[in-house]
Amino acid sequence: MESTAGSSIIVIAALAGLVAMSIIFYFVPVGLWVAATFSGAQVSIFELIAMRLRRVPPSTIVNSRISAVKAGLDIPVDHLEAHFLAGGHVERVVFALISAEKAGIRLTFSRAAAIDLAGRDVLEAVRMSVNPKVIETPKVSAVAADGIQLVVICRITLRANIERLVGGAGEETILARVGEGIVTTIGSAQNHKEVLENPDKISRTVMSKGLDSGTAFEILSLDIADVDVGANIGAKLQMDQAEADKNIAQAQAEGRRAQAVALEQEMRARYQEARAKVVEAEVEVPLALASAMRSGHMGAMDYFQMKNVVADTEMRASLAKVGEAAPKKD
Repeated sequence: MESTAGSSIIVIAALAGLVAMSIIFYFVPVGLWVAATFSGAQVSIFELIAMRLRRVPPSTIVNSRISAVKAGLDIPVDHLEAHFLAGGHVERVVFALISAEKAGIRLTFSRAAAIDLAGRDVLEAVRMSVNPKVIETPKVSAVAADGIQLVVICRITLRANIERLVGGAGEETILARVGEGIVTTIGSAQNHKEVLENPDKISRTVMSKGLDSGTAFEILSLDIADVDVGANIGAKLQMDQAEADKNIAQAQAEGRRAQAVALEQEMRARYQEARAKVVEAEVEVPLALASAMRSGHMGAMDYFQMKNVVADTEMRASLAKVGEAAPKKD
C-alpha cells in the first residue's frame, strides 16, 4: 500500500512539474529569445513575458525585428508592439520598410504604420513605387460636335506616391477624372475625324490637366488603347425631334378636329331649335287665318289668292328639283 501511494505521489508530482514547465515556457519563450540574441536583435526575457501578458504574439514581433535588423533597420520593439496593438499588420509594414530601403525610397516607420492603419496596403504601395501599375479604363463614350459617338479605352500607368498615400484618393478617382478628360476632349472636337486622326490629342489634353493631384498616385503615361466609332447621335436626336414634332402636330390637328365636331354639333342643335320654333309657328298660322277671317280683316278671296301663291311656289320648287336631277347632255 505504501509503495502504491508513493508511486501515485511521484506521478502527480511529475504531472505538476510538466504543467509548471509548460506554463514557464509559454510565458518565457526561450527559443525566441535565443534566436533574437544570436541574430543581433536583442529582446529581453522580461519584454517577451510582458508581450504574453499583453496578449501580443512574441513570434510576430521577434521575427519581424530579426528581419528588420538583418536588413539594416533598427526598429524598437515598443514600436512594433504598439503598432500590433493598434490593429496594424506588423510583418507587412516591416517588409515594406525593407523593400523601400533596398529600392532607395525614403520611408519611415511612422509613415509606413500610418499608411497601414489608414487601410492601405503599404507593401503593395512600395512595390508600385518600384514597379508602376497599369490600369485600364472601362469604355468611355463621348459625342463630338458633328454628332458622331466615339468609344475610347485608355491604359494608365500609375506609380504610388508614398507621401500622399494617407488622405489621397484612390484608383477610382483617377479613372473618373480620366473619363471626364476624355469626354471633354471629344466633346470639344468639331469633327470626330479629328480625334480618329490624332488620338494622342486625348492623351495630351488629359495629361495637361494634372488629374493625379490630390490622389495617392502619379500618372506616368496615358495611352489610347482603342477608339471605336459608335452611333450617329446627332441624326438620332434629329429623328427623335422630328417624331416629337409629328406627334405635336397630330395632337394639334386632333384638337382642331374635335373643336370642329363640337361646333358642328352646336350648329345642329341650334338648327333643330330653330326648326322646332318654325313648326310651332306654322301650327299657329291656321288659327291666325281663322281669327282674321272671323274678324273681317281677311276675306275668302284673299285666302284663295294666298293658297294660289303657295301652290305656285311649291310647283316652282318641284320643277327646280327635277331640273337639277336631270342628267346633263354632252
